[in-house]
Parts: sequence; C-alpha cells; structure tokens
Amino acid sequence: MMLRTSASRVLDDNDRDEVLGLLDSDPVANVFVASRVRAVGLNPTRLGGQMWGFGPRGGLISLCYAGANLVPVNVGREAVHAFADRARKQGRRCSSIVGPSAAVELLWERLEPHWGRARAIRWAQPVMATSSAPLVAPDPEVRRVRPEEFGTLLPACVAMFTEEVGVSPDNGDGGALYRSRVAELIRIGRSYAHIEDGQVIFKAEIGAVTPQACQIQGVWVDPLYRGRGHAATGMATVVEQALKYFAPIVTLYVNDYNLPARAAYKKVGFREVDTFTSVLF
Repeated sequence: MMLRTSASRVLDDNDRDEVLGLLDSDPVANVFVASRVRAVGLNPTRLGGQMWGFGPRGGLISLCYAGANLVPVNVGREAVHAFADRARKQGRRCSSIVGPSAAVELLWERLEPHWGRARAIRWAQPVMATSSAPLVAPDPEVRRVRPEEFGTLLPACVAMFTEEVGVSPDNGDGGALYRSRVAELIRIGRSYAHIEDGQVIFKAEIGAVTPQACQIQGVWVDPLYRGRGHAATGMATVVEQALKYFAPIVTLYVNDYNLPARAAYKKVGFREVDTFTSVLF
C-alpha cells in the first residue's frame, strides 16, 4: 500500500526519541543530522530549520532535515515524493541538497523543474570511515587550535571553503555565520592544525559528533606544501584524537575526483562505505 504524501509532517521535540532511533540505525550516513538533533532538539528555531517526517508518530519511516542543507534520511520513493512536494511548496531555502546518492538523485529529479539549474552537482562523493588506530605515524605538530589563533586559521578556512565549494563563504552575509562557526569549533576543541611561524600548513575540523560517530570536515593543506605527506600524517593525528576523545567511528566524505585526498585517507586507514551526492546552489 502506498503511503499518501500527506504523511509528511513537521516534527517537534515530542518526536525526538523516535527521530534519534531512526538516525542511529545508520550512524555514519546520518552523523550530521544526528549531531544537530542531539545538540539542540527539533525546535525549528534552535535547529536552524525544520525536520520533516514521513509516517505517523510511532511509525516514522523517513526524515528530511530542511535547513541550510536539505538532507534526506532513510527515504524510499514515496517519502521522496512527500518531501519534494513540501520543498517545492516552501521554495528553495537551502544552499545544497546532500546525502546518500540514490535519495538525492530522486529528490533533485523532482525539484529541478521548479528550482532551476544547480550551480554544481557532485554526483559521486565516497563516504569513508575508520574505527582503528591510524596506519601511518601522526604529525606531532598537529594540535588543537587556540582561541587566540582564530585570525591565523580563518584565511585557511576561507581558502578551503572556496576551493571545495566554488564560492567564497563571505558571500551573502559577509561571512558572519561562517566566521562564527570557525570560532565555535575552536572554542569547543574540535579544530586542529599544524601551524608554523603563523602559517597554517594543515588543518581539519571535527564538525559533527554523536556517541556513535564523528565527521571530519574542512581538510586542507597549504598548496605550497602539498605532495609532501602532510595530509596523511595530519589526518592520522586528527583520527587519533577523534577516536580518543569523541567517538568510536571517524567518518568523512570526499569528491571522487580528488584522487590525492582519497589516497591519503586510505593510507591512514579509511575505507569507502557509501556514496553521497551533493547538489550545490
């Protein structure tokens, strides 16, 4: 029996336990959304968006986080139709659609006629994970960034974002939200870097954390130092720290065409476990 699209609804904190149960069924794929829900709950003001559910209370089947990103969770074709209808009626408010490839492709198939062309589509982004100690020696110079080093780290973060996403994080609000996020990750001890004489050689952040998994983001090596092994040894340190302080599984996702990064991550001990797609606006 096909569920009606009316089964799509906006969730609230009364649904928190059921939502977390669904998210925890795939802790690697869902680490970003799960970390948000665990941190702030499902109130849209605190969440920074809405959480849509497909299925009645007590029988929740699928989710879709609708904030700065549109992120489908555990969706089938009926849920995709429900979420796409809601997104179409609401209008595009997100800067990207990101998640498991099959789900994102179905969503985008429904939304493209209404939202128009995307700025870029990253069709294949391998999701990688490890739960073991790194296979290469960590870089002893990689450490937590201190709050007073915000001004040193920020240009490297902006360079990474611009290179990775294709636009500057200063667009729109002048970069205020981005700077706030960089500062927050430093403050809570989840920003790591190798800094020499005021220059960032390597950096990475642990952007999302749950009891089951954590996600590394923002990996960057200064172009002048690429090809010297800094990515592998730097990531080895971050993985070591992540396993010790944050979660038993460390994950990330990477563009399929970034062969040097994929090779470095495999050298550290990451293995490919899934594939994401990102539609960027």
